[in-house]
Amino acid sequence: MSASSAPAAPSRFSLYLNLIRWDRPAGSYLLLWPTLSALWIAADGFPGWHLLIVFAVGTFLMRSAGCCINDVADREFDRHVKRTELRPVTSGAVSVREALTLGAVLALVAFALVLTTNPPTILLSFVALAIAVVYPYTKRFFSMPQAVLGIAFSFGVPMAFAAVLGGAEWTLAAINAAVPPHAWWLMLGNLFWVLAYDTEYAMVDRDDDLKIGIQTSAITLGRWDVAGVMLCYALFIAIWALTGRRLGLGWPYESGLAVAALIAAWHYTLIRARSREGCFRAFRLNHWIGFAVFAGVVVSLALLH
Repeated sequence: MSASSAPAAPSRFSLYLNLIRWDRPAGSYLLLWPTLSALWIAADGFPGWHLLIVFAVGTFLMRSAGCCINDVADREFDRHVKRTELRPVTSGAVSVREALTLGAVLALVAFALVLTTNPPTILLSFVALAIAVVYPYTKRFFSMPQAVLGIAFSFGVPMAFAAVLGGAEWTLAAINAAVPPHAWWLMLGNLFWVLAYDTEYAMVDRDDDLKIGIQTSAITLGRWDVAGVMLCYALFIAIWALTGRRLGLGWPYESGLAVAALIAAWHYTLIRARSREGCFRAFRLNHWIGFAVFAGVVVSLALLH
């Protein structure tokens, strides 16, 4: 092949888009739907365009920033995994400094959006950022790093409540007043959902992770991995169902949860054989579970008013 016919090198912009998984938005949706569900519940209906934009855009920005941090932290591991060996940082197409700079810029823009809310939300954003930064490194020593990711991916729930109900004080008491107990229950339920889908994700790379020494829930659960995933799905649905009943959400909400449960049951057929293709497909389609719940929340609150 002549030099003139060789494929052109990708532009920096296209490499950055690849780094933040622009063409694979499923991870952003996994963050978005429970956050918006919490926002609607906290506001008892449509939360207003300001908060909707803050949390929708902020979710995409922070997920993108998280990808930058994760790829830098995992670059030595990713080169040994077929699915990740060509990621921009791992392949050397994007430097560590570039990736961290991009991640910092995205996080700062997201923080600028948070600054338009209130003190309790701003204080919670620091906790959320700290958890997001720490998560990639927990794979080295924690047997269930997916639990840490679950906290990070669920932190939009209390932040949404704080944004709607928070006041002007910079205190822990103000956070406690703005985030009612049912918000923490919703966060806990969502954590189990994250455990379910990220264990499916970990099942895809289990063989590679065993070779390179990474800790994952799929490895820790061993032959109980499928049962663990389904139990986490059940706990997620149960906690959100009980919380919704206490809040007086009606049949559309319960219908949304029923659809989510049916999708989760279908995922069992995808992961029971533990094939890479089936487990990855289950992970990629998980955002429909979150969308079903969100749709139920929106319709329920619309009918209540």
